[in-house]
Amino acid sequence: MTKLHIHGGDIYRYPHAIDFSSNCNPYGTPERVKQAVAEAAGFICHYPDVQCRKLREALAEEEGVPASGIICGNGAADLIFGLALARKPRRALLLAPAFAEYEQALRAVGCEIAYCYLKEEQGFVPQESLPDKITGDVDMVFFCNPNNPTGVLTEVEFLRKLADKCRESNALFVVDECFVDFVREPERYTLKPWLDVYDNLFVLKAFTKKYAMPGIRLGYGLCSNGELLAQMRAVMQPWNVSVAAQAAGIAALKEKEYVRVTMEKIAGEREYLLEKLKETGVFVYGSSANYIFFKAKKGLWKDCMDRGISIRDCGNYEGLGEGFYRIAVRTREENEKLLKTLHEIME
Repeated sequence: MTKLHIHGGDIYRYPHAIDFSSNCNPYGTPERVKQAVAEAAGFICHYPDVQCRKLREALAEEEGVPASGIICGNGAADLIFGLALARKPRRALLLAPAFAEYEQALRAVGCEIAYCYLKEEQGFVPQESLPDKITGDVDMVFFCNPNNPTGVLTEVEFLRKLADKCRESNALFVVDECFVDFVREPERYTLKPWLDVYDNLFVLKAFTKKYAMPGIRLGYGLCSNGELLAQMRAVMQPWNVSVAAQAAGIAALKEKEYVRVTMEKIAGEREYLLEKLKETGVFVYGSSANYIFFKAKKGLWKDCMDRGISIRDCGNYEGLGEGFYRIAVRTREENEKLLKTLHEIME
């Protein structure tokens, strides 16, 4: 039986709730990005640039990697499915809990999945024994850093151990860095500097969260393996990045001050929420991202929704059950409303 795609950010079903279920930048899409999308309407009579040349050139400057090593897609999920289609792995290793689209894409190509279950009693932190699970029959490994939904951040040294083991096993190592820009000192935790060292490494990123533009659908991957990128382009649909999305991405990359200011605000609100949430009676796991993972009583999602607050019930994540939740870090006013609601419910 096919699993229902359950996710956060369903404002169409819950239009009147304050949305803590979707972990995008709470300060909204930059105005100049909206303007770029509006202006792009004048070009929708043309096909998009199938090679995303101007966007890839702008990304190359932003990320410090060659444009030839960048592939763009209709959101990060498009690239995840592209990787699965290009490689058609027979067996893959996933952490659990982790982003559900990894499993969805792998199942679509008939891949067998081995799970490494993160333990609650260990704070959902990956253990030193993880590289041993990358055996010779594993073709692909997905790793989200910081992890979604737990917010656990992993040091580069440990990621390199995994990359080394993947290389030994001839497995593709896919590192999802869609949330790394929200951590303190993100350059300390990215694997971008190691792309030329590992031709089996693919770094996944997106505009979705950082620039609050999930509705435009724009993601990209970084990889030094030209053959893999060619395989992906061969199986992914052409023109998968619209005229509007390419214009939005180019405009977003110019928003340096927006990024600086909002990342600092979000970091401050994260610390505020981490401290104040403990006073509500929920069990909080430390997070390094723009969301916070915690454990509380069953049925909290409905209790919050009844009060106009939408949180992410994580019960459908592999490796989790009832009572686990994720909330986005939002503005101070919204965060205070959430805290007040949780106090009322938990009492």
